[in-house]
Amino acid sequence: MGNTDSKLHFRKAVIQLTTKTQPVEATDDVFWDQFWVDSSTTVQDVFALVPAAEIRAVREESPSNLATLCYKAVERLVQGAESGCPSEKEHQIVLNCTRLLTRILPYIFEDADWRGFFWSTVPGAGRAGRLDEDDDDADARPLAESLLLAISDLLFCPDFTAQSHKKSSADTGEDIRSIDSCEYIWEAGVGFAQSPPLNYVHDINRTELLKLLLTCFSEAMYLPPSSERRNLNPWVSFFCSTENRHALPLFTSLLNVVCAYDPVGYGIPYNHLLFSDYREQLVEQALQILIVTLEHEGGSAASAALQALDRSTSPSALEEQEPAGPDNLFVNYLSRIHREEDLSFILKGLARLLNNPLIQTYLPRSTKKIQFHQELLILFWKFCDFNKKFLFFVLKSSDVLDMLVPILFCLNEARADQSRVGLMHIGVFIVLLLSGERNFGVRLNKPYTLCVPMDIPVFTGTHADLLIVIFHKIITCGQQRLQPLFDCLLTIIVNISPYLKSLSMVAANKLLHLLEAFSTPWFLFSSPQNHHLVFFLLEVFNNIIQYQFDGNCNLVYAIIRKRNVFHQLANLPSDVASIQRALQRKKKSGISRTGSVETESMEGSRPAVPAEPGTLKASLEATPGIDKITEKSQVSEDGTMVAVPRSDSADNSAAAGASDTESNSERDHEVCQAESEAARSRLSSASSSAAWSANPDWVLSWKAKLPLQTIMRLLQVLVPQVEKICIDKGLTDESEILKFLQHGTLVGLLPVPHPILIRKYQANAGTAMWFRTYMWGVIYLRNVDPPIWYDTDIRLFEIQRI
Repeated sequence: MGNTDSKLHFRKAVIQLTTKTQPVEATDDVFWDQFWVDSSTTVQDVFALVPAAEIRAVREESPSNLATLCYKAVERLVQGAESGCPSEKEHQIVLNCTRLLTRILPYIFEDADWRGFFWSTVPGAGRAGRLDEDDDDADARPLAESLLLAISDLLFCPDFTAQSHKKSSADTGEDIRSIDSCEYIWEAGVGFAQSPPLNYVHDINRTELLKLLLTCFSEAMYLPPSSERRNLNPWVSFFCSTENRHALPLFTSLLNVVCAYDPVGYGIPYNHLLFSDYREQLVEQALQILIVTLEHEGGSAASAALQALDRSTSPSALEEQEPAGPDNLFVNYLSRIHREEDLSFILKGLARLLNNPLIQTYLPRSTKKIQFHQELLILFWKFCDFNKKFLFFVLKSSDVLDMLVPILFCLNEARADQSRVGLMHIGVFIVLLLSGERNFGVRLNKPYTLCVPMDIPVFTGTHADLLIVIFHKIITCGQQRLQPLFDCLLTIIVNISPYLKSLSMVAANKLLHLLEAFSTPWFLFSSPQNHHLVFFLLEVFNNIIQYQFDGNCNLVYAIIRKRNVFHQLANLPSDVASIQRALQRKKKSGISRTGSVETESMEGSRPAVPAEPGTLKASLEATPGIDKITEKSQVSEDGTMVAVPRSDSADNSAAAGASDTESNSERDHEVCQAESEAARSRLSSASSSAAWSANPDWVLSWKAKLPLQTIMRLLQVLVPQVEKICIDKGLTDESEILKFLQHGTLVGLLPVPHPILIRKYQANAGTAMWFRTYMWGVIYLRNVDPPIWYDTDIRLFEIQRI
């Protein structure tokens, strides 16, 4: 009953605020205290009792009252931080202010005239600004800074959000200004050995404060996307600067809480249905705060990380402030994690969580399945991008496969779902980043023995086979919007191909089917970039033949069986009449499914399904072409990478062929035009294709560069031998032919091996913008209870209903 009264009092206060036409004085504590002192409302209550229309009405009609409400709420949070929240009543006041600000802030951000409000100083705001009594400039501190510092203090408040170190409750409360928050880190892990006892009340309070913090950071959602502007989020910049004395313990608390979390716990079936897991909500919020704070200066993430690494050599790195602006300490700390045990803790934690959806049990739905895999992938991406020691640690052992399998699982499962295009992109980007390192290709040779049910053909082979089979499925059975990813998928296969010791027959046939589909004349002539896909596949075959011939009899056999595909490519007609005939035969846009024998899928697997009608999705920025997001490196004889300089003649359309893997002298020049804008306009729309049409000169310009010499030489040598064996021995069994190929050799018969060319992922402004829109889109859609940003004027992306 008391709770109902409390809600009524709170609702009355809201109505009073919306109906008052005269400004209410900030000193009228009786009026303002109604919002936080007398009420006991949950965050869901606050969202229900403070409707959007009323917030907007106060903003338009009595702006001074909305300003005073925000100021007074921040003031109470600052007072709570200063006093250390010694009583239950103080706890309740802090939580009520937190919930109210979480509700109101999005409506401040959506109005351009109000956006600067929190960055202004409130006249006479000495009390709210004075977080540090000794600070002469405290009175001039903007409201946003006071709010962020108060939240940081409150996140390490003994008996409220942290375990108290006092022996008995009779002792006076610990002075929050004098405590060392590094002793109050929330979980054991990086930089902290003790694991404090689990306290669900502390977890709930932390989650509420982190929700408010995330809302503060969400100002970025209300600005339109732009890769030109160095889009620094002022809230994140201040929070992650040296101004925040809790930056280090906050970073480690957030990271350790995420990486130490085990959703299965003791493994008691259905335990997640019997009681609430408050730690999961905290982990989710911590993860979202981490990925937002690690978003460093649009377009310059890599350089920022390098600067942080350079400065880490200096012992006083944290004290040195760049005059150019505040450095992001979260990025700085992340880039400097280097102890083996810390790197192992992070990798094992991320792998445990990403593998959670793959856990198989005999009892349906008996284990908890986490929903925040997209945020985990973004965090893993940040670690690999900002901390090269972490990337090398990941690739040092087969542990990288513990990350790869769940990523491939997600890609395969999401391929038909329009609402999960962003997930497909982040998964492919991560594999592209990993494929730029030699160790990744080597690790893929480990046999794949897991029994994760996936909607793919049954095969016996390695992790490389799994990757190729799933990529083939994405290309042939995915939805139309994935076509810009084809270049990335094939680039990954090119990068790993020189290291693949033995492809299975299933994977070999899939690669040949892709070549067959991509080399049909109608497909090659229907878009100015489609021929690049053929170049990528020929490069894959050349790499394997030149560098891994011995173990790859399955692929050699598949090439021999499909030799007519290569002969047709070599003899591709280029006259006007043939081009017109091919285009008239053009089928519906999409890749031909014929010619790929679909065997039975794995037992227990479910087919990939499209999104349910009505599913919400956030729009995404276009991703740059493959040539913009990769830079080419040549592998020298000692195994080191040498960057290949970019060509200046990008406008030379005659040289728009892809890499000629056999012509060393021309190779570097040709590669640079290979994938120009390829991803952007694959199978382009009618309007743009009307402006372009295939002509004989264009066909000849790239046909002459098709790297077919190695494959033609292989066919020239092996086809007569195989035919002779079949006739002499009357063979019809392919196992005998495979045995012959296994022991055959082409030493001295092939052209001189070409240098291995790796296309390494390269950060740029375009991908930074894509990541920003994707990240905030995920956060918007995942925060539905309460729906913090629902029905506000978001400008970074659009919310669309499928």
